[in-house]
Amino acid sequence: MKYLDEYRDADLARRLLKEIQQVQRRPWVLMEVCGGQTHSIVKYGVDDLLPRDIELVHGPGCPVCVTPLELIDKAHAIAARRDVIFCSFGDMLRVPGSECDLLTVKSRGADVRVVYSPLDCLKLARKHPEKQVVFFAIGFETTAPANAMLVWRAKQEGIRNVSVLVSHVLVPPAIEAILDSPWNRVQGFLGPGHVCAIMGYREYEEISARYKVPIVITGFEPVDLLEGVLMTIRQLEEGQARVENQYVRAVTREGNQAAQELVAKVFEVGERKWRGVGPIPNSGYRLREEFSGFDAERRFDVAAIDTQEPSVCISGEVLRGVRKPHDCPAFGNDCTPEHPLGATMVSSEGACAAYYLYGRRQKTTVGG
Repeated sequence: MKYLDEYRDADLARRLLKEIQQVQRRPWVLMEVCGGQTHSIVKYGVDDLLPRDIELVHGPGCPVCVTPLELIDKAHAIAARRDVIFCSFGDMLRVPGSECDLLTVKSRGADVRVVYSPLDCLKLARKHPEKQVVFFAIGFETTAPANAMLVWRAKQEGIRNVSVLVSHVLVPPAIEAILDSPWNRVQGFLGPGHVCAIMGYREYEEISARYKVPIVITGFEPVDLLEGVLMTIRQLEEGQARVENQYVRAVTREGNQAAQELVAKVFEVGERKWRGVGPIPNSGYRLREEFSGFDAERRFDVAAIDTQEPSVCISGEVLRGVRKPHDCPAFGNDCTPEHPLGATMVSSEGACAAYYLYGRRQKTTVGG
């Protein structure tokens, strides 16, 4: 399959590994930002193939994982109302709140539905004018354009029984927060390919220059990841720090400007709380005042819900690259995909889910 098989080519992967071994002289710690990258790394054993002194740590780029617990609880409170059709992508249904998940809320009689596009909510709103249709609008910059389109179209068409529960987060402030942390070990980044397909990579140039850290925008297949590692290690060994683009088949420096313009019309940047991390300034989107009538938090008066994270779950440290899933005493015991303590265990992009799914139940000795 074109654009897939060539990025899983074993001979090409071997050549990239050989080149990495020739270039690398010192130990380095790299972070892959996206949860999709984490799953590919663990699935294909990319980290085990690398030289022993190159460590990959997992970043915060799983949108489900970083959605704060209190927002999950707000979603449950809204979904439980008899006058609401609550819509979400399927990956949020099993994310645990403080008491249960959305599937449990649905089993108790709530009208919770999986949609394949935010615009499906407009069809539901037209079909059920007696109901309030709420969409759980989570994600990074990648999903923001489609969610912005939902709100934009609803306003343009005068559909008033639609609203969105917003938890959009932005990658650049999270990278800055990681680099500012006193516990930071990350020396180079495999940048977020999907996010940059929308936003471009101009924002990362300032971060790379200010923190003197290489950032290589990287794809998601094994050859993408190995080439991203090679490009990052080469910069580190040469004492360079700049943004490079490995994912050229999908990402340009400018990104999708039409999508960016739509997002800017509907959303503005503000502080956003990240699950397991806490508030990060200017790290999320919120609806602009002219679209505040579509804000589900205001419409259903759930702003006062405030939930504390469980202390036993270390997902916040995993998302910052400080620890790995099997460092958690609950991993694979008290926390499993069937009985998760945190979102990182159930999300299809969660690091804990990747370790569990691909058999990383115990610490392994890495290195090639």
